[in-house]
Amino acid sequence: MDDHEFLADRFEEHRRHLRAVAYQLLGSQSEADDAVQEAWLRVGRSDTSEVENLTGWLTTVVARVSLNMLRSRTTLREDPLEAVAPDSAGDGGSDPEQAALVSDSVGLAMLVVLDKLAPTERLAFVLHDVFAVPFEEIAPIVHRSPAAARKLASRARRRVQGVDPPSGADLLRQREIVSAFLAASRRGDFGALLALLDPDVVLHADSAAVLTGASGRLRGASAVAETFRGRAQGARLALVDGAAGAVWSGGGQPRMAFDFTIGAGRITEINLIADLDHLRELHLEVIED
Repeated sequence: MDDHEFLADRFEEHRRHLRAVAYQLLGSQSEADDAVQEAWLRVGRSDTSEVENLTGWLTTVVARVSLNMLRSRTTLREDPLEAVAPDSAGDGGSDPEQAALVSDSVGLAMLVVLDKLAPTERLAFVLHDVFAVPFEEIAPIVHRSPAAARKLASRARRRVQGVDPPSGADLLRQREIVSAFLAASRRGDFGALLALLDPDVVLHADSAAVLTGASGRLRGASAVAETFRGRAQGARLALVDGAAGAVWSGGGQPRMAFDFTIGAGRITEINLIADLDHLRELHLEVIED
């Protein structure tokens, strides 16, 4: 048996699991089949000699294909949602993937809610909460840091479970901190920036933001404060997916979103998002500073 035949056999061993992942991400049996087939075409062209965790790697490939398919949807689903019957998930039998497909998590109500999520939210939630994929492995798929991927899943989880967003008091405090940070940045007040940042704060910029001159990743209050000193002149206070953040616009369109994570009264993470696909998925609302 040559390497290609060996890989084909291993792929078939994982097909039911991969179809389960694709179905939960896409909510369509036919699209799930298409995603798995596209994943095989990609796998067949790849060098897997150094892949240690084949299941995890194949899951990532299917997830990337499914994310592209979700993003390519220009309208809401028109075909009726249809729960997967026990005998249509794979080859029969009973295993965790089969159970996942016929559990409450893939009921019609769940699929309706999932269809209302942004593609990256849906992916982070499904991969982590249903298939227990670590955020460290989800992060590269959505081009975010692990902490940002965790936030995507958290937002999706709140919507799926019908949990209310942060209280008005919490949101007001977030706005005060972000507003103070933007003001200190514009003034070039290094000390004020330090006071607002957690000592271990992390700055993460996506590849599009890096092209504008942003640092890809920085850790530590001093490094982040120095980066923002005298900057943020055009950034405006905004709600980014319902949480306090900032937006920089150009030509009347958002060009970069500043996604803040705040804990214990200090900023613990800042994500700079400039990728247009990601910006379109965000719920952005500029508010008075």
